Amino acid sequence: MTDLRTNETRDKATSRSRAWAGVSAITASLFVFLTTELMPVGLLSPLSTSLHISLGTAGLMVTLQGLAAGVGVVFIVAWTRRLDRRLLLSILLTVLVVGNLVTAISPSFALILATRLLMGFASGVFWAIGVSMAMRLVPKHQASRAAAVVMSGISIATVVGIPLGTILESFVGWRGTFLIWSGLSLLVMLCVIATIPSLRSTNTVPVREVFVLPLRNARLRLVLFAVVFFVLGHFGAYTFVRPFLEQSSSATPVFVTLVLMVFGAGGALGNLAAGHAVRRSLRGTFIVGCVGLVASLLVLLGVGHGQVGTTISLAFWGLSFGIVQLCQVNMTQAAAPETFEAAMSLNTMAYNTSIALGALFGGVLADHIGVTSAMWLGVALTAVALLLAITRNGMFAGAN
Repeated sequence: MTDLRTNETRDKATSRSRAWAGVSAITASLFVFLTTELMPVGLLSPLSTSLHISLGTAGLMVTLQGLAAGVGVVFIVAWTRRLDRRLLLSILLTVLVVGNLVTAISPSFALILATRLLMGFASGVFWAIGVSMAMRLVPKHQASRAAAVVMSGISIATVVGIPLGTILESFVGWRGTFLIWSGLSLLVMLCVIATIPSLRSTNTVPVREVFVLPLRNARLRLVLFAVVFFVLGHFGAYTFVRPFLEQSSSATPVFVTLVLMVFGAGGALGNLAAGHAVRRSLRGTFIVGCVGLVASLLVLLGVGHGQVGTTISLAFWGLSFGIVQLCQVNMTQAAAPETFEAAMSLNTMAYNTSIALGALFGGVLADHIGVTSAMWLGVALTAVALLLAITRNGMFAGAN
């Protein structure tokens, strides 16, 4: 009897370890998807110089991938709703491996944009299914913890991934950087295959029903509006942070790398703090994060000409973004708990389309008025998200 109990205990421990290894593999997947999507932010200047294009045109690498992720996600998630999620994630990572490889060796910017378009479709689907996959791997009472672990991949990407891309560019060039990321994506795909069991889809919502969710669910509709405005503002400014720092404070590539790491570290702290704070007040935590986004951009505009002021503002900006980022996932889940994957596909559509439009609007302003105007765009749009959170209580009804 003792041996039987020992074996049962060992089996349970093995099952838990495998489950959390799967969660870690999904977190690593988020890391490579996000760094691939946002890597041009840290490489914008050398990319534009090498390809003989303007900064605004180079920013289309972010715009097009975000647009594809936003436009295609609802359809692809619905069409693949009966496909095993482990197989689907492996396919998405394969697209990432090939896409980064093609980007590294591409002879033309047109081919790079076409490749980013295809990678955008894969990225959007991952954002819609990744968190729900992680939550299904672990016991129900640990589901929220698994979601928080996966979302920490965002902080890891901003702390390590994007700055690392900037550092690698200085040694191997931007093409070599994308080649390395292709290999890293392959490694993550192998980890997914090795650690994640077969996961049949639990989402049976067809396309036509996904699009009516916001019409039937007023709370989800408000959440999506808030997501749109804070993402438009954040990425409208963040996409052009390197050119802004180079022009306003004559920042060197090394300093840009360091402050991007500071931004990421702030995001990690914000993610951690929000993980505890949302249990007490989701609305209050989201409002605090939005206030921080607006304030940090104003500080950057006011004292961004010096290294100390820049570092402080980027740290505060990252902290605030980490808070808001985790809040919006919790807000989506709370608004549509029974159709979470479908709601997340809408969230992903709104989020990534807003990344694309934010980068596009920021690029137009940067090319025609100056990069400082992209920062002011960020102030204005994140302020709208803040006003929504303050004035629309229905967005958080029953959340805490």
